[in-house]
Amino acid sequence: MTNSETKATLSFSDGSPALEMPIYKGSIGPDVIDIRKLYGSTGMFTYDPGFMSTAACNSSITYIDGDKGELLYRGYPIEQLAVNGGDFLETCYLLLNGELPNAAQKTEFVETVTNHTMVHEQMQFFFRGFRRDAHPMSVLVGTVGALASFYHDSLDINDPRHREVSAIRLIAKMPTLVAMAYKYSIGQPFVYPRNDLSYSANFMYMMFSTPCAPYKSNEVLVRALDRILILHADHEQNASTSTVRLAGSSGANPFACIAAGIACLWGPAHGGANEAALSMLEEIGSVDNIPHFIEQVKDKNSGVKLMGFGHRVYKNYDPRAKLMRETCYEVLQELGLQDDPLFKLAMALEKIALEDEYFVSRKLYPNVDFYSGIVQRALGIPTALFTGIFALARTVGWIAQWKEMISDPEQKIGRPRQLFVGSPKRDVPSIDKR
Repeated sequence: MTNSETKATLSFSDGSPALEMPIYKGSIGPDVIDIRKLYGSTGMFTYDPGFMSTAACNSSITYIDGDKGELLYRGYPIEQLAVNGGDFLETCYLLLNGELPNAAQKTEFVETVTNHTMVHEQMQFFFRGFRRDAHPMSVLVGTVGALASFYHDSLDINDPRHREVSAIRLIAKMPTLVAMAYKYSIGQPFVYPRNDLSYSANFMYMMFSTPCAPYKSNEVLVRALDRILILHADHEQNASTSTVRLAGSSGANPFACIAAGIACLWGPAHGGANEAALSMLEEIGSVDNIPHFIEQVKDKNSGVKLMGFGHRVYKNYDPRAKLMRETCYEVLQELGLQDDPLFKLAMALEKIALEDEYFVSRKLYPNVDFYSGIVQRALGIPTALFTGIFALARTVGWIAQWKEMISDPEQKIGRPRQLFVGSPKRDVPSIDKR
């Protein structure tokens, strides 16, 4: 970031001295006002619930232009990466290192990740402590956090080598843990990873193969999963990423930080949105019921919400949604599910919402969650595991953001302030006077 020649001046109506604050310019996007001296100079804080107008860090990883509907990983448009940018591990390399790998770099990176896919054998006993019906996200919070107890050799966050090893371990082992959570929930034996398969193909093998029958991966479905992972790999300073950064600012080990991010992602307003969108479609039931559903959505007193539309950042069509829509067609075509009633219902609902003035005026365009649930269901992934797939994809983004934060010389332990509206100081009365 660079200083702007112009400054921001804060003046006060009570005659207090004005405060001049520097303005910083990013490479693209809005300028920011540096308010770090505000409290020391005035004794006041800013008030910004949800941090909607606050930049908590400077970052060079991901950029979103919500008005234009753009998402860039290290400057590359997401649509180019998803279509022309190779597989998910190329995107991982890009997010971690800032540039796409050449052939030799990719080979080395893929081999390194592949050689770390197995988890410690004692991890299977850890799983047995969970009920079979435990939500996969609660299992992932526990098992990812537990990795710190197995890998004491990479917990020094001040050692660049330790940070690198932890990053590779998390990216490599997350598919194994997600697959184990699924297998445990359905009572099937855990499946060990195979080093001869690609990242996404290996994950599908661990998810869907059994010892009693041969398993052959379908390249169309593997590519669809790869695209899901690429589209969800990072998304700037969202709630879970901010959680990872906040946890990391205390010096917590990387496994604990990623576990914190998973816990935040579990929230239905964040990672659970695709599950909610699929549930909405199932509740609508058929195309014939859409008009009545739309009426309920428009009625503020009905409590009915249109899930999978609109986004807190995007005020245009989510670029990820267009790609996921194409992936939907590819998967359903490959599986012979072109007449899938849920997909037909989704298309009809999308058409109405994009043409109805009520939704158009509010810029409620379909987002990536609207389609990703349908795709995952077609792949055979159960609804309860949708957010687990999201966590698998987002792990690399969390790690990249965590590593960037650790290396930032301006990094401090996170400490948001508050506007206190409770009781002022008072004395404790004796119990007979309460």
